[in-house]
Formats: sequence, C-alpha cells, structure tokens
Amino acid sequence: MPIKLQKLPAAVRWGLAVLCAAVCGVLWAYYWRVFFGLDNRVSPLVVTLGCAAFLEVCLLAGYCVRRFAKGFAAKGAVCIFLCGLLFAFANPPLQTPDEADHYLRTYAISTGHFDFDASRTYPDDVAYLLEAFPGAWVNAHTSAGVGTDPDTGVEKAYNTAGYALKQYGKEGAVQSMADSFALYLAHDVRDSVPDPVSEPVSFLVIPFLPGAVGMALARLLGFGALGCLYGGRIVNLLAYTLLCALALAKAERYRPAFAAIMLLPMSLFMGSSLSYDATLLGCYYLMLALLTRKEWDTQTAGIYTAACIFVNIAKPYLNLLWVLPIFLVAKREWHAKGRRPLWALGGFGGAMAVTLLTEWYGTAFRYNYPIIERQGGSTVNGGEQLAFVLRNPLRTIAAFWGTLGENDFFIGQLGLFGWKDLPISFLNLTGPLVLLLAALLAAAQPKRADAFPTRRRVGGAALLALVYAAGAMAAMYITYTPVGMVRIVGLQARYFLCVWLALLPALAVLLRKTICPAITEEKAEAAITRCAPAMPFLALCCSSSTTLWGRCTSYTRELAYAYMRE
Repeated sequence: MPIKLQKLPAAVRWGLAVLCAAVCGVLWAYYWRVFFGLDNRVSPLVVTLGCAAFLEVCLLAGYCVRRFAKGFAAKGAVCIFLCGLLFAFANPPLQTPDEADHYLRTYAISTGHFDFDASRTYPDDVAYLLEAFPGAWVNAHTSAGVGTDPDTGVEKAYNTAGYALKQYGKEGAVQSMADSFALYLAHDVRDSVPDPVSEPVSFLVIPFLPGAVGMALARLLGFGALGCLYGGRIVNLLAYTLLCALALAKAERYRPAFAAIMLLPMSLFMGSSLSYDATLLGCYYLMLALLTRKEWDTQTAGIYTAACIFVNIAKPYLNLLWVLPIFLVAKREWHAKGRRPLWALGGFGGAMAVTLLTEWYGTAFRYNYPIIERQGGSTVNGGEQLAFVLRNPLRTIAAFWGTLGENDFFIGQLGLFGWKDLPISFLNLTGPLVLLLAALLAAAQPKRADAFPTRRRVGGAALLALVYAAGAMAAMYITYTPVGMVRIVGLQARYFLCVWLALLPALAVLLRKTICPAITEEKAEAAITRCAPAMPFLALCCSSSTTLWGRCTSYTRELAYAYMRE
C-alpha cells in the first residue's frame, strides 16, 4: 500500500523537503560547473555548498511564507518581494531599458534637484559608474579581438557572439561583468578622470520619487553611486510590491491570474529596476483588480481614479482610455457617492490636468537644453506619418500585423531581457503556457454564486485591452517610427503585460464554459500558495539566466566550430 505524504509527521515531510533541496542543489551546481567551466576558477566544493545552501534558504523562505504570511495577498506580496529582490541584484547595473537615464534623473531628484539643467553635472563616482557599465551586454551583438585567457594567461582571439557576460567598453573594448565591477570599485586609486555626466533628456519627477527615496536612504548610510542604484531598485520594488499586494487584496476573482502576471520574470525584471514601469505596472494591475469587484463604494472609486491619474503622469494621453472602465460597473453595482459620469469626468479632468501640468513643468523648469529631437532622427515626423496612415490604411494594417508576427505577438517575448537583446528561449516558450495555466486556475468555481463578474465587465475589459494595444502600436508608429516604414520601431513586450492580464479573465470565462472545471477557487489559490517555496528558486534561475544564458550558447557554438574544423 503506497505511503501518503499527508499521513507522515510534519517533521518527516520537512526533513524530506530539506533532503530534496540539498540534492537539487548538488545537481544545480553540477550543471553550472559543466556548462560554465567554473571548476578552473572556483572550487567545486564552494559552488556545490553555495547552491545547496541557497536552496535551503529558499525552502526556509517558503516555510516562513506559509507559516507567518496570512491570506493570499500577504503570501503573494512576500513572494513578489523576495523574487524581485533576486532580480534587483542579479540584473547588472544599468541593464534595464533606459535605466542609465532613469538612474541619472532619480539621482538628481534624490539630491533635491526638482528642475532640469543640462549643464549640471554629477559626482565623480556617478561618472565612474556609467563609465564602468557603458551599455548593453553583448547578447545579440558580436565583437572580436585578441584577449588573455583567464586560466592560462595566454593571448588568444575571442569572439563574443552569444556571450552574455561581456559588454562593450570604451572605444569598442570588451570586458566581463566582473571587470566592470572591479573597474568601478577601483576608481579611488585611479589616476584618470572620467568624462563628466550631465542630466538626461527626461522631465518627469513624480514617477521617480520611490527610487529617489531609496537613493537618499542609501546616501544617508554612506553608500556611493552603486549603492544608490541598488537602494533605488529596492524601494522601487517595494512600491511595486505594495501596489500588487493591494491589487490582490482588492480582487474578488481571478487572483491566480493576477499572481501569475505579477510574478512573471518580465514583471519582476521591470519592477526591480529604476524604471517608472514598476509603479506603472502596479497601477495597471490594481485598476484591473478593482474591475473584478462586484460592488463599487466610494473608496474603490477613489482608488481607481487615483491610479488612473497616476498612469497618465507617467504615460499620458493613451492612458486616458482607463477612464472608460468606470462605465463597465452597472448602476445597480455602483454605491459610491456621486454618479458614474461625474467620477469619469473627474478622472478624465484630473488626468488631463496632471498631463498638462507635467508638460508645463518640464518646459518651465528646463534650462540649458538644446532643441530636443525625437529618437529616430530627422526621418521621424509625426505629421507626415499620420498623413501616410490616412492615405495608406491597408499598408498601415500590414505594418501592424507584420510587427506582431515578427515579435510572436509579444506573448512569445516574455523572456526578452536586457536592452531587448537577450532572449531566453526557455522563458519565451514557457511564458504562454504559464498564462494558460493561470487562466485554467482562474476558471475555477467561484466561492459564491453571485461573485462572478458579468460578461459586460469581463468583455469590456478585454475590449479595452485590445484598443489599448492598438493605441500603443499606433502611438509608436506615428511618433517613433520613420515615415512609411513597414514595421513599428520601439515596441516591447512589457507594454503588453496589462493587456495579457485583461485578456486572461475572458479566457478563463471561455474555459469555464468549455471544460466545466470541478476545482474551486479555494483549491486554486491554495495551489498557488503551495508553490511559494519554489518561487525564489525559479526567480533566481530566470534572473541569473539574463546574465548566464549567453555563456551556454557561446560554449555550444564553440564546440560546434571545433567539430567542423576537425
């Protein structure tokens, strides 16, 4: 008769879990040693013990989550923060899209500079940081030259194709991530003076405030430019976590779908960076969570309106669409003070007011900046592009469809990191499957018969998502893409995270009507929380992949080249 784990004493079950974690740690260490050639540089015992110890810590974190975190929202928040913390440190400095500019703007705000002056420079350690980490890792680009073998000290030719641990240095030199850290940490004893760094072309303040608080705290503790970067990332992550926790607490349905989107590597990658996408994504998730509430009181309407106004500060005009879901709440479900049109008008007016105020502020308090051109150079002209769209609607549709097809409809790019130059094939393949599984769990039987949102609510949110996606594509095509180009420039998968979250409830409704799942919401949410011990480990695998995957591809490519030469 087979032994059921549920009948075993708790001490025995946890003992088996500790043993399994240790075994997985040994296997994980062996994988790293084989594929990344660590034996010649680091003691195998150190690697093995380190991996095993880390998995034991993950197991302990999972136990603490299950033991002390009460409620689905609290458990989800702890997992989001722990997993995001791994991303904050695994992701190399300044390797999130536009993070160098975000770092400089956040640093300026943290020092009390709320205006924008192109002639104002930064401390030397900031300049040293940007010099040590000058740009994107060599993930999709190739550089060749002559270097020194780290094991033998012999000079040999190198090729950085697929080598994610390398980056471009000054004047085309190639250096490793360890070299970059060593270069920055040794700036106190260097004789050279870095090139001065001036303020970037970025005129926002409020979206960067969380990161600025983190940088200010790091500076109070005596940290330099690198410490300020991590301090800003951590507080930005904390803001993302709090918004996600509020969303999970307010959501009455589809919480597995929300947790899945919030814990996606792409969401954690952006949430643990200095980008204002951390709070932007959190507000998107919060607004969609409020749409799952059957009844809206004054507090719910106030939170939704505040989130709607904030997203228009970070990304104006297009985000005005988020005012419309207020009308998805039926009259019989509306219990807030004041009628829906008044709240919608207030949200629209507040969003337009902060948008215009932000634009005025960025212009009135801008000093010593030359004429600022759009990225893309002289080939980008919004008026001419709009005229082209009106004259050639079919070509425009073809350009939009071609862009979606080339990018796997962006649902196949959930594993694209770095500066859009590091695709992790495993995550690209499994990301859609994770969302499908989340939709299956979200299709579970509701706790109450009357808790299921109306088709009007679910269908309206899905329609909003499609219109938002089309609007984002149109905005990038008109304001960012050269006139008449057959593809849209600048679109990224992170822009569509809120779209996938809005579409998942609609998919869950279709699945529920098709397969009639017997699982209940309680069991679905319990299944998510039971996975808590594995979340930190999975996050580490994903985050470390952003810097290690290219090494594996380079290794296999070198073996193939050697075989062909023979």
